[in-house]
Amino acid sequence: MRTALVIGTGLIGTSAALTLQSRGVTVHLADHDPEQARMAAALGAGTDEPPIGTVDLAIVAVPPAHVAATLADAMRRGLARAYLDVASVKAGPRRELEELGLDLSTYIGTHPMSGKERSGPLAATADLFEGRPWVLTPTRETDTEVLNLALELVALCRAVPVVMDADAHDRAVALVSHMPHLVSSMVAARLENAEEAAVRLCGQGIRDVTRIAASDPRMWIDILSANPGPVADLLADVAADLDETVSALRALQSSDEAKRRDGATGIETVLRRGNAGQVRVPGKHGSAPTAYETVAVLISDQPGQLARIFADAGMAGVNIEDVRIEHATGQQAGVVQLFVDPKVAPALAGALRERGWALRQ
Repeated sequence: MRTALVIGTGLIGTSAALTLQSRGVTVHLADHDPEQARMAAALGAGTDEPPIGTVDLAIVAVPPAHVAATLADAMRRGLARAYLDVASVKAGPRRELEELGLDLSTYIGTHPMSGKERSGPLAATADLFEGRPWVLTPTRETDTEVLNLALELVALCRAVPVVMDADAHDRAVALVSHMPHLVSSMVAARLENAEEAAVRLCGQGIRDVTRIAASDPRMWIDILSANPGPVADLLADVAADLDETVSALRALQSSDEAKRRDGATGIETVLRRGNAGQVRVPGKHGSAPTAYETVAVLISDQPGQLARIFADAGMAGVNIEDVRIEHATGQQAGVVQLFVDPKVAPALAGALRERGWALRQ
């Protein structure tokens, strides 16, 4: 791939452009808002000048509702040898293209499973897709050259290609992305009118659950409008679980011992089902989940503290697998949780104590 055209310079489009530009591909940028394309160009994602002649690959990075129309326009103008989109739903746009009677041998639907709460070109990074799954949905019509160009894009972005049927993809993202986002938003909505004293007690748990609720509602309306059925089916299942959980909690309030036992059994069931589902979430780089041990280090909110901890862990020969920061309420201090292989946790704890760090038991 020597040339590419990115149509839509939001988070995903600009991130892909930044990656391709850094790998030596000449990238042209287009957007319905020329100012946004100019901003992406200023960030080093390519040029907002139109290409002269046909590019190798056109990447359509617009909201799902506009994918088919944007692709159809690009195809009719003959802008590229191959076309793909990166929308978070796949079956709907393809059906729309079929209804328009277009030759779909030059097109493949794709979806990089990566993103942020923030949107727009300023949130884009060249490493956004590294190590993340990138779904490809080829059909029997898809030309081999088109599939190869899509695979080259995934490789240049250092993502992991996953081939799926379009409908299966839409059901999958409803489960792992779209439904959780709505549930997160509903939990976060409980905080909107909560008493300030209660909100001040927020800890890492509520931050984890509500983090994705910070995303742009307009973007999510576009996404959910393109995949409403599978998401509604999943939420109906969640609603049934909620009804059972509410009944179990009410039973725990009963003065009847038998009802309280039934209530406790009901709550234990939902918690154990949660345990069983959570352990299926893939670990680092999509590998099987790994049980890590936590070394909790107390830090002050001062420049360089995290760098010192990482440097001291490195000097101890310990690889930090993951990290989480808990900020203390009302204080310029917090706790850094270092997730490491259980075999090296005692050595790391000892090394950090020797270097003057206070550890939380």
